[in-house]
Amino acid sequence: MKRRRPFRGSAPLALPLALAAAPGFAQQTGTNDVESRVPSYTLPDPLRLTDATLVQGPTDWREKRRPELLRLFEEHVYGRSPARPAALRFSVLDTDPRAIGGLATRRQIRVLMDGTESGPAFDILLYLPNGRPRPLPVFLGLNFSGNHSVHPDPGIRLTSSWGGDGPGVIDGHATDAARGSSASAWPVERILDRGYALATVYYGDIEPDKANGLKDGVRAHFGPAGALAASDWGAIAAWAWGLSRALDYLETDPDVDAHRALLLGHSRLGKTALWAGAQDERFAMVISNNSGEGGAALARRWFGETVDAITSSFPWWFAPRFRDYAGREASLPVDQHLLLALIAPRPLYVASASEDLWADPRGEFLAAKGAEPVYRLFGRDGLGVDDWPVPDRPIGGTIGYHLRRGPHALTAYDWEQYLAFADRHLHASPKDDSAR
Repeated sequence: MKRRRPFRGSAPLALPLALAAAPGFAQQTGTNDVESRVPSYTLPDPLRLTDATLVQGPTDWREKRRPELLRLFEEHVYGRSPARPAALRFSVLDTDPRAIGGLATRRQIRVLMDGTESGPAFDILLYLPNGRPRPLPVFLGLNFSGNHSVHPDPGIRLTSSWGGDGPGVIDGHATDAARGSSASAWPVERILDRGYALATVYYGDIEPDKANGLKDGVRAHFGPAGALAASDWGAIAAWAWGLSRALDYLETDPDVDAHRALLLGHSRLGKTALWAGAQDERFAMVISNNSGEGGAALARRWFGETVDAITSSFPWWFAPRFRDYAGREASLPVDQHLLLALIAPRPLYVASASEDLWADPRGEFLAAKGAEPVYRLFGRDGLGVDDWPVPDRPIGGTIGYHLRRGPHALTAYDWEQYLAFADRHLHASPKDDSAR
């Protein structure tokens, strides 16, 4: 996995919200890591339609503003994805009721996207804690290095897809040495001990993360809705589409409570989780960890990674049109607070890291603040504070947030906050749809 290019120096901490847009600065080119140099900007009003009509209540949001925002994000940022394939089929490859020393039942499922064994497919690794009443709430997330990388369990199947250049990968193919190489980001035993199932999918099984990944991914097999060319939906949209197909399976598994499916992603996969959760309201909770530009961070804030930087380095992640806004982010008809608002009224958690300046941690916090009016429209609380919190002090209500001390990573500390947030909102009982 390629790492974000870091800035030198320490992160700015706990600045007043009023400094979010320092006046008197023009839009700049290049990159910036100095808070006082952030130009002024104006965010689109989440409760005002493009024809200037104000949203009057939840019905207006659901029937007018929400569809409008989804269309704008499709057209200008991520691209339009196809519907669920009619021939979609699932094949349970194996089930081991005594995995991880008897702690869990391990199930591996192949998702056959066109219904055939020879067509496009990906594997779900599912762990179910033993000794817990079922059906179980489930965390679902994509992983960067293959299902085998999340735990040293020798029963996990090695991915046969292109595996990048990570530990234990030789000439793009995973070996046994890759088992458990990403375990620090996936505290499997801790998740199971808290009473949650865990489902994960290697994102490269859905589409390889490289410039020519299109030819080997789902975009080569499934055209988007309407008459758009396959290349008009980016890899983030393809990975998000795959997450919805994984949820399609979870809805069929009697051991899983798919009404309590918690979607989590880190970095580019945090961007993916947000876009998947925005589109697919079946996900009961969405968690974005260090997702930055194109994820939770405001595009209009000239700090850290920019539209120019991300579309220059990773053009295949987005719809081609997104590149048109490089250096002219103020012309975007959307910004990322609107993406977060599309999760409402479901619980949403956004997390930043103090040394991850490339992801603009403060811009992630401000985007979460910018989503609050929509949550209030549904009678839900938001962050509950106006000032950016100091590191390692989680905040929030239906929108949660923390600034973790340290670099760009998914850590045990992050997971502890997500587990506690899930306990508060979803663990005790199925999703409450009364406000929707």
